[in-house]
Order: sequence, then structure tokens, then C-alpha cells
Amino acid sequence: MISKILIANRGEIACRIIRTAKAMGIKTVAVYSDADANALHVRLADEAVHIGPAPSNQSYIVIDKILDAVRKTGADAVHPGYGFLSENPVFAEALGKAGVIFIGPPVKAIEAMGDKITSKKLAAEAGVSTVPGHMGLIEDADEAVHIASSIGYPVMIKASAGGGGKGMRIAWNDAEAREGFQSSRNEAKASFGDDRIFIEKFVNQPRHIEIQVLGDQHGNVLYLGERECSIQRRNQKVIEEAPSPFLDEATRKAMGEQAVALSKAVGYHSAGTVEFIVDGERNFYFLEMNTRLQVEHPVTELVTDIDLVEQMIRVACGEQLSFSQDDVKLNGWAIESRLYAEDPYRNFLPSIGRLTRYRPPSEGDQPDGTVIRNDTGVFEGGEISMYYDPMIAKLCTWGKDRTIAIDAMADALDGFEVEGIGHNLPFLSTVMQNDRFRDGRLTTGFIAEEFPQGFENIGPSGDAARKLAAIAAVAHHRVQTRATQISGTIGNHRRVVGSEWVVAFINSEHRLSLQTAESGAIVTFDDGASLPVETQWSPGQTLQVFTVGNQTMAVKIDLSPSAIRLRWQGIDVSAKVRTPRVAELARLMPEKLPPDTSKFLLCPMPGVVTSIAVAVGDQVEAGQALATVEAMKMENILRAERRARVSKISVNAGDSLAVDEVILEFE
Repeated sequence: MISKILIANRGEIACRIIRTAKAMGIKTVAVYSDADANALHVRLADEAVHIGPAPSNQSYIVIDKILDAVRKTGADAVHPGYGFLSENPVFAEALGKAGVIFIGPPVKAIEAMGDKITSKKLAAEAGVSTVPGHMGLIEDADEAVHIASSIGYPVMIKASAGGGGKGMRIAWNDAEAREGFQSSRNEAKASFGDDRIFIEKFVNQPRHIEIQVLGDQHGNVLYLGERECSIQRRNQKVIEEAPSPFLDEATRKAMGEQAVALSKAVGYHSAGTVEFIVDGERNFYFLEMNTRLQVEHPVTELVTDIDLVEQMIRVACGEQLSFSQDDVKLNGWAIESRLYAEDPYRNFLPSIGRLTRYRPPSEGDQPDGTVIRNDTGVFEGGEISMYYDPMIAKLCTWGKDRTIAIDAMADALDGFEVEGIGHNLPFLSTVMQNDRFRDGRLTTGFIAEEFPQGFENIGPSGDAARKLAAIAAVAHHRVQTRATQISGTIGNHRRVVGSEWVVAFINSEHRLSLQTAESGAIVTFDDGASLPVETQWSPGQTLQVFTVGNQTMAVKIDLSPSAIRLRWQGIDVSAKVRTPRVAELARLMPEKLPPDTSKFLLCPMPGVVTSIAVAVGDQVEAGQALATVEAMKMENILRAERRARVSKISVNAGDSLAVDEVILEFE
């Protein structure tokens, strides 16, 4: 058995591997860059080795630095996690030459399947269904446009060595093909050190469903069911589940058998994932094979009760799989939500900074029979860096069926406290309440179709608005009541807290009266309807459970001098609780307008300017590319919102910018 594993990765996946290694009695070594000196994976490992500056191309993907760390620590095996060097055959081969076990597939399988172009050809030869496309190398943008138009739009432009949504673009016309080719090539080179690009037909209304495979070095390969990964944004998965709500048993079996056949054709062992595009008729087409542990592997572990990291380690040691295909059973349903440092109110742009509050829900078996699991690499007080993937955590829930798992996820998200940075938690919560999602009617276009104008904070409505208004009134009453209890006041001058209030949200007002009760209050609205509210909340608590009517609600509460901020099930609203007279006067106040920034192109996120596409004096049209900013390994093209003339350019390529820093000005 292996005695010491070096994890050639960082963040949550490094922590995940350390957890299993420790359970197996194996010592662990972490590697870290300047930016990760205080990271959680460094704290959890038995040893840690510094490997260089923050940029990954100077640290985490420099093979010689990883090999040097292996030599220094005497590690006899390396687990690459996902991303970085996990699918780099040169790295795996170098470890083999150094006599170090690579916890992953053989080099030839990585070369065959890790290269998206080669894998397509091999899949076709193995009889696996494939999507029409051009599998040869593409030299320049002109050739990319010619190939794309000959295949027929829309097309998918993809990095051959890509993964995680990086180096991928959908093009619907020649202009987008030209632009997408260059951006994909740039991202691929920066992330993987390989700028080869290929193009294939984009299947409309597709589902992204993948098969988990697991093989040993004795020729045994199994499939462990599927994962539905159709909820994506910019080709990066956001929510995954196992099993898929769409597949029937026959399709599952056919996809699994094709995945196994492909794996055996290249002599595959260890954990791997065969990804398919599935259309509305359950026709499936091979997309690619990821020769590594997948980000979303926890949902498979929850429904199969198989620890994939443990199996990878045992396979790397030469052990035979201890179970057969007939032993693999899918039990219940699991959902994974990827919590990203991306601000949904700013079009999901990356956010960096310090986690001033990080309180995940309690993990493990829950009283209602569900299970909560949270894979993370951060901690309260830690930093989210601009140099790496923006993932904060992977929150997973398990239930006996899909509805139970979704409801458990909704509750877990409500109980997850994250402060200090922008994050997508409210968006994830909103998806859990979406009828189309709950019905399982998914495609990879789900987010664009359900949120065509982006994710907006429009305020609560209907029953939710009344319940939140009742909570705001109770919270406000308790704050005011506490303020009257200051010691040393003159008895006959003590302020009396009223019972009549007006609760104003961004989109509605609610006039109500409040009558206190032993453990809460009775809130009566002006139409005569009443809601009992029970809670143990007291001022200063940022998360508390409220029972409003017959519904239990875990609500986050933040107090400010003028409002009470409430967050629940994706709703994020400020409630202004006033007396009827003050509310009447407030309606007469002039509205403060936001500053006019229409003459500026502002940097929407912290990042590095990689290019400026215009010059002073240029006339630009709406939609024209103006500049490109790279943040968290993703290129973001900034476009003109209207026709204008450039009057000033304030930055140069290579400059690091903060949020809302001026890039250029218009006349």
C-alpha cells in the first residue's frame, strides 16, 4: 500500500483527497503557491511544500516543481485531482520514470482520451455515437470560419486539451466563429499550455449527461451510473445530480456499456468520466472523456456508497476491484450545487476578497433522513484569490427521491452563511424553487432560457412577500423593544413601541399590526388576514428559524440603521419598517438617481487587461468588442452598449484593475 501521497492540486479537491487518505492511514503532502500559503489544504496535510508564485503557470502546472516536491518529501505517489496537471501525459510519464505512482490512468489512455480530437476518432472506431465535426487541427481564425460554415451553424469551438468550460465557445455566425476561435485558443494556452482547437456541430436543446467509469489494472471496467450536468453557464457546470431524471433503464445501460467499451479499447484503469450529449429523443453522442476525477464525483458517491478517491488509490496500488457490475446499485437521489465566488447580480462576474463569514450547514445524516455533504477548501477569514477557479464549496444533499433531495438542498442553501464577497448562493436557491428544474425539464440552455435578462433582484411577491413582511415586523419590534430597555432612563419618559407598522420592499408595501405572543407574535394585515410568527431570534443573530403560519423558514437577517435585510430561497430584500406616518412622508421623498456612467467602460471585475481592441478616435458600434479582461482563468470580452466614439483609453494590456476602474471613455 502507498505510504505517502503528494496532492498536486489545491482548494477543495486537495482537501477532499486528504480526507480519504487520512481515513486509509496514508500520510499526505500539500503543495502551495504564494497565494495559498494559508490555504486550508496546507493546514490539513501532514507536510506542505512551497512551489512558486501565485500564477498557476509558475507553480501548480510546472512539472519540475512538483517533481522536486516529491523528491523533497519522499512521497511514493501523486494524486493530481482535477484541472492543472491531472490530464497531462507528460506529467504522468515523468512520475513513472521517477518511480512514483501516478494515481490515475495509464499514460497511453491519457494521451488517447485526454486529447479531445484523438478521443473522437477512437470513439468512432469503437462504435460509439459521435457528433459531426472537424477533428483535424485548425491553424487560424480564417480556417475556423471556413470549417464552421461548412459544418453548419451553430458550432462548438473547443480546446483539444480543455475542460471545466475553459477554451469553449458557441458560434452562431462567421463573426462569432472568428472571435470565439481566438478567445478559445488564448484560454487554452493560458490554462493548459496547449492551444489546439477543434470544431463540432452544436446540438440544439441538448442535455449533458455523463457516465462514471472505474477500472482496475486487471482488465475490469465498470460503470457507476450517470450524472445529469445540464445546468451550465458559459459551459461550466453549476448544478449536477445523480441519477438523471431523463434516462430510462435501457438508455442508462446502453450509455454505460458504450462508456465501458471505450475505456477498455484504450486500456483504461482508475476513475474516469465519459461525457455525452443527449437529445430530446434520448439519442446520445460521445462528447469527450475526462481521464481524471470529476468535480461532481460526490453525487455518484452518495448514490452508490463508493468512495472514488479510495478506489483510485487501491487501483493505483494494483488491487483488483472488490465488486462487480451487478453489485453497483443506485440508491436514492443526490444533488450538488457549486457555490462560486461569482456575483449573480453583476452577470456572474468573479468576486475576490476575504470571507468575513463562512458558516456551512451541519454535515452528515439529518433528522429527516436526508444527508448533507460540503466539500470545500476555504474557511472563515480566508481569501478568495483572483488567480484560480472561483469555487468556494460544493454543497451536496441526498434524499430517498429527487423531490426530497431538492428540498433538502433548498434548506441547506438557506442555512449556508457566506459574507464578504459576491457569490451565487441566491441564484442556486432560486433554481431550487424553479418549476422547470423541479420537473426535470432540463437542457444546457436552462439558465439562458429561464433567466434571459440575467439574474435580477426583483423583490418578493405573493405569500412569500407577506411572510417576509411579518418576519421583518417581528424583528423590528424586538429591536425597538430592546432599545427601550436601556437602564437608567426616567420611568415616565420610557418610549412605548407601537403596534402599527408599514413594511416596504423594493416592489411592494404591507400595512400591518403586530400583537406580541409568548414565543413570537400575531401579525395582522390591513385586509384582515393574520399570520402567527414563532421564533427564538434576538438582535445580533444573523441566521434563525422562523415558523410563519405552517411554514418553517431559515432566514438570514442583517440589521442596518435604516433597514432589515432578509435572505431566503434566493430572495434578497431590504425591508424598511416604518410607522404609518413616517411611511406616508417617505413616499414624498425624491428618488436618488444612480450616477451616469454611460460615457465610461468600467472594469466589471478584478482582473488583468489582456487586450485593448480599439484606439482613441475610433467609432464603435453596439456589441463591438472593446477590451478583454482575464479573471480566474477565464477571458471576458467587454463590448460597447451603444454607438459611440472613443475619446480616451486609461489602461494598457497587462494592467491589473479593480472593480469599476475606468478602462476607456467615450465622447
